[in-house]
Amino acid sequence: MLEAPQPYCDVALPVPLDQIFTYEIPPEMRENIRRGCRVLAPFGPRNLVGVILQVHDRPPEQTARLISKLLDDEPVLDEMLLKLGKWIADYYSAPLGEVLRGMLPLSGEFRRKKTYTLTEAGHDAARQLVTTEDSDPATAILRLLVEHPRTEQYLSGKTKNAHPALKALIKRGWVMADETHEERDPLRLPAEKLLVEFMERAAEGTKLRKPERELLAFLELHPGPHNLGELTEKLPYASRTARSLARQNLVRIETEVLRTSGFEHAVPQLNVHQQQAVDAISGALAKNEFAAFLIEGVTGSGKTEVYMRSIEAMLALNRNALLLVPEIALTPAVAGHFFHRFGDQVAILHSAFNETERAGQWRRIQKGEARVVVGTRSGVFAPVKNLGLLIVDEEHDGSYKQQETPRYHGRDVALVRAKESGAVVLLGSATPSIESRFNAERGKYARLLMPERIGGRRMPIVELVDMRVEFLETKQQAIFSRKLRDAVEENLARKEQVMLLMNRRGFSSFMVCRACGERLNCVNCAVSLTYHRRDRRMLCHYCGYAEKVPEQCPQCGSEHIQFIGSGSERVEEELHRSFPEARVARLDRDSVSTKGSFEHLLQSFRAGEIDILVGTQMIAKGHDIANVTLVGIVLADIGLSMPDFRAGERTFQLLTQAAGRAGRGNLPGRVVIQTLNPEHYAITLATEHDYEAFYRKEIEFRKWLRYPPYAVLANVVLRSEKQEEALRFSTELQRLLKPAPEGVKVLGPAEAPVAKVKAEYRYQLLLKASRRTVLRELLAQLRAYAIERSWPATSLVIDMDPLSLM
Repeated sequence: MLEAPQPYCDVALPVPLDQIFTYEIPPEMRENIRRGCRVLAPFGPRNLVGVILQVHDRPPEQTARLISKLLDDEPVLDEMLLKLGKWIADYYSAPLGEVLRGMLPLSGEFRRKKTYTLTEAGHDAARQLVTTEDSDPATAILRLLVEHPRTEQYLSGKTKNAHPALKALIKRGWVMADETHEERDPLRLPAEKLLVEFMERAAEGTKLRKPERELLAFLELHPGPHNLGELTEKLPYASRTARSLARQNLVRIETEVLRTSGFEHAVPQLNVHQQQAVDAISGALAKNEFAAFLIEGVTGSGKTEVYMRSIEAMLALNRNALLLVPEIALTPAVAGHFFHRFGDQVAILHSAFNETERAGQWRRIQKGEARVVVGTRSGVFAPVKNLGLLIVDEEHDGSYKQQETPRYHGRDVALVRAKESGAVVLLGSATPSIESRFNAERGKYARLLMPERIGGRRMPIVELVDMRVEFLETKQQAIFSRKLRDAVEENLARKEQVMLLMNRRGFSSFMVCRACGERLNCVNCAVSLTYHRRDRRMLCHYCGYAEKVPEQCPQCGSEHIQFIGSGSERVEEELHRSFPEARVARLDRDSVSTKGSFEHLLQSFRAGEIDILVGTQMIAKGHDIANVTLVGIVLADIGLSMPDFRAGERTFQLLTQAAGRAGRGNLPGRVVIQTLNPEHYAITLATEHDYEAFYRKEIEFRKWLRYPPYAVLANVVLRSEKQEEALRFSTELQRLLKPAPEGVKVLGPAEAPVAKVKAEYRYQLLLKASRRTVLRELLAQLRAYAIERSWPATSLVIDMDPLSLM
């Protein structure tokens, strides 16, 4: 006898609350609704997309609201991914609903439409305003909504400042927002994002317009997919006509994410160290069980080819592979290598793609159409079936750590997922994180060394310039030392390319009045505004606030304003002045803010159209350009003075990675490092390419100070728009933590290094523990305390295993 469909379900919603919500399932949905499917559920005045965790027959204490809509016929999260999401929520002290939302890049499948309606109280308020002449935005909106519900787009067209006015009206309970989700029609996408392919001829007697007949005949004569944008250049009517034919099921239209042509590369011969690594990995893959490897290879040692061979071995065993790379390293050129090697088996998950493109790739993976997945941090959640190999390239990179809730680390989640899947994990880096190297030493990971560059190429020669001595000898505060200037001139004369690293954006670090000492600070954050000369504005790098460059001091009215410090924009200007014949370009977040501009600039540099490329850390990661023979580090000390125990590690990694861009072809490489701290071990050991010596020194410091990997950390931040409230929250938690449990040390509370960000004041406590279980139990108590006292949901921020203490 078949069981009757269950009438209730538990749903995880993307809200900052530690709570699962129970809803009633409408009778017509009960047979189809399952664990792991998404639903649209009412929450307050809104509809939110949630994930079903359980279907049951237990009614809640209060009357359950009805599910609005079932969004999936099949579960989008299988049991393994749901289990992984639960682990992340528990380990990183994050609400499960927010974790599950971050695992699903499927919002592009639906078009969200928000409609605003008056509540009963809003109707009462509107009636009182009928005879008034008040013309403020809130009043205007109330009058407009009296007639019938309106969209924000409509309201914004009728009144100024509609968005903040709507927020205020919702807060007062006068207006409610109703959000609907409609399936997005892929035929509405731009032509250049679509592929069109012939399916079948029209049935006899079907009347087609002349353009439809011509396009259908063309597609039949030219089989295979065609980019609709390119087709429109040949046949101007193709875009509109193809969509019409697709609705008649005569042609197939699909979204296109990446083109696969133009990336052909010969498969290289492996050297001894590469072959040894591939053999060890292949042996582990054949066992069909969890194993972890740390591939420690110098820059240019051929780690990518080891990844490729390992993926080939995995596919031969009929299991699938997932490769994670840092955000900035996943360009179409990099992806193209994988397309050439593995063809249509490849899927790409990248935040540079729009929502529809990401959703399309995710669905390909879910259907099993893609067996090799290449993605950035969130790619660790890709629905890869039968996962056998998981690779984390540049595992030390900070971009694997999510800086918003849930604050997970992609590398650590990858290890947990691989263990659950019985897969092999490869962690690759020229400068492994201290924690990963420590784990290898303790036997958790097998260590594979690749100490030589491929093709017998030599590591670049590194020269150190003490800028203190430079100033004493030249009596000038110059951006470029004489040695670096001469090296650039020599490179330009030989028609070789140069990369210059200046890991600070903008033209000048801050503005100061020479009369009264006033600095121009951000109105939302406790930081100075950075001068951006090209845009003629002062910009906050934390919240994006900007204002015009003042002509006089806003405090005392003096015209004696001075700009202090240098950034990548200033270095670019100095290069134009010093080398007027050189073709110079800048690569940072300001210069490549539009989609595709990053890859376009890099492609120009690869093609030799740019002589000197200056930029922030974006230029230090993953770029392999044979004609770059000189790398200059304009100021190596940026970051060393940060109040963070990882400052030395980050500096060593950045300098080593940047230096590794030189001499990757057949020509020898040279690196010039300018510094004010030439004695600092992170700088001296980077010049010697000596990771082992750096690790030995750094691990001793960590041991003395009881920092990771000898302890577990959690950064607890209390924040509020009212300073006294943030301080009260932090003081209450301090009292709660006295006395601290055995094995736990509490530092603080104290003002955060950046005491105010985005109009919120911030205080923090740093918790150190000898065991993870003790710390996780303590964090759970803190969250329960905040909930019990009805603190605002966003007031308590917990960052487990923080990479930054700022």
